[in-house]
Amino acid sequence: MSLTREKLLAIFRKTKALQRGHFELASGLHSGHYFQCAQFLQYPPIAATVCRALAERFKSKRPTVVVGPAIGGIVVSYEIARALGVHAIYAERVDAEMQLRRGFAITKKDRVLIVEDVITTGESARKVGELVEALGAKVVGVGVLVDRTGGKVKFGRWKYERLFTLGFEHFTPHDCPLCKERVPLVHPGSLRRRVVV
Repeated sequence: MSLTREKLLAIFRKTKALQRGHFELASGLHSGHYFQCAQFLQYPPIAATVCRALAERFKSKRPTVVVGPAIGGIVVSYEIARALGVHAIYAERVDAEMQLRRGFAITKKDRVLIVEDVITTGESARKVGELVEALGAKVVGVGVLVDRTGGKVKFGRWKYERLFTLGFEHFTPHDCPLCKERVPLVHPGSLRRRVVV
């Protein structure tokens, strides 16, 4: 089954992955829309189908390991690695820098595919790429399920593929019209709510 934009959008709507409100994104920016991949990734058959479609785009790059930034990239890296027949690990942020922990390691012989669930600025994927290169391995590409930059994010020398592109507006907290309207702010990772004054 080919996953067209229409089929993906139907999956996202059915699982309520695409949300409206006032959200603080992981980047610190605010938006009136939020894409919560966990809503469809919680269903293994759907996760496998969507991730397999992204994995197909990197088969020719012959990755040996798939790395995703925690926490959003954990399930994605696992499912893409499974589709490619390689192993999956994830990087964690420690003092603003990405690190491999829990005994995870890559070698200079590894060809690393970096994957994310959603990209807003691309910072997490870039930091994982810098970590991979600092360890002497080769980055063969960056893959994301949903690019919410409208296709504006770039990764220079690394091949970049996305399954779905959205162009939602986002704002700094200082310039956010939803803050000015006092719409309750949601921190989707923890579902905390606070009223902005």
